[in-house]
Order: sequence, then structure tokens, then C-alpha cells
Amino acid sequence: MEINYSQLTKDMLEAAKGVLTTQWKEVKPFAEKEMKSFAENIKLIAKLKAEGKITEEQALLYLDIQKSTMRVVLLTIEGLGILAVENAINEAINAIKSTVNKAIGWEIL
Repeated sequence: MEINYSQLTKDMLEAAKGVLTTQWKEVKPFAEKEMKSFAENIKLIAKLKAEGKITEEQALLYLDIQKSTMRVVLLTIEGLGILAVENAINEAINAIKSTVNKAIGWEIL
């Protein structure tokens, strides 16, 4: 199954926007960059898996680092609390979880 990575980004942004509606105007540029980066990292993991160069455990750790980066970036925005940021990230990942896990063949999200 081929993944449409630009659609992943759109789906993640739409899910995060639903959580951060009040602050979305301020959050949007940062969220766009971070969610696009997250989708690109999923693309890299899919490529490395196909080449036999990454394990499921490594993929999980790599994505955990990416989630942490996203969290740190979003927390720099004034007015956003940890709960709002965590909820936005969780909703964004939940929006793509099934598609990604099915396409890659691992439960990495």
C-alpha cells in the first residue's frame, strides 16, 4: 500500500487544528513544519524498512524523538500548555495511525 505523505500532513494538521482552534492562527506555521517533518520521517522509515535497514524498535524510538521535537516546538508558543500540546499531537497521530501502521506493516504509531 502506497502512502500519500502530503495527505498525511493535511490529516494531521486538521486533527491538531480541532484541538488548538483558539490559537490556530499563531500555531499553524509551526504545526505545518513539524507535521510535514513527521510525515517525511514516516516516509524515511518506510524506505528503510523496505531496504531492511531499520527494525521496528528503531522506528519506534525514532518516531518518539520526532514527537518530542514536535512537543518542544509547540510548547514555545505563548499560551499553549502541555495538555493542549499533548492532545493536539495525539489527535494528529491518531488521524494517521491506521493508514501508516497498515502500509508499513508495523505498529509504530
